[in-house]
Amino acid sequence: MKKTIIGVMGPGNSATSTDLKNAYKLGQLIAQESWVLLTGGRNIGVMDAASRGAKFLNGLTIGILPDNNLHSISEAVDIPIITDMGNSRNNINVLSSDVVIACGMGVGTASEIALAIKNNKKVILLNNNLESQAFFVALSPQTVFVVNTPEAVIEVVKNLI
Repeated sequence: MKKTIIGVMGPGNSATSTDLKNAYKLGQLIAQESWVLLTGGRNIGVMDAASRGAKFLNGLTIGILPDNNLHSISEAVDIPIITDMGNSRNNINVLSSDVVIACGMGVGTASEIALAIKNNKKVILLNNNLESQAFFVALSPQTVFVVNTPEAVIEVVKNLI
């Protein structure tokens, strides 16, 4: 039986303290549901925080790495997928996820949201950026959902899967 894979996407170096706190909590909540966490796999930003949150509660984590630098992998990633594909790996992140959660906002995150919308994936935005919320909801009001807390994210995911 296929496991539910929840993708958590978000900024690396430009992640805010709120993004990191939310990502860590999301990782924990995803693990509590026995879902698999998928991130960009690196040891920075939202990717690392979500993975560490999931590992804290013994969740299963997958990291889709953009390069072949083994030193950049989060220690909380159980299954690293080394792509050496750069930003092209964003499509793998999106297509492999049953639901995509954007925790925070950055250029890479925006590209993942756009790819998810293009592929008719459900996207949940957890950020305070009203401009990005309005933009992505306007692009696809049927598939983009805006929430304010990690707990609200989980409730939306439960309704979607």
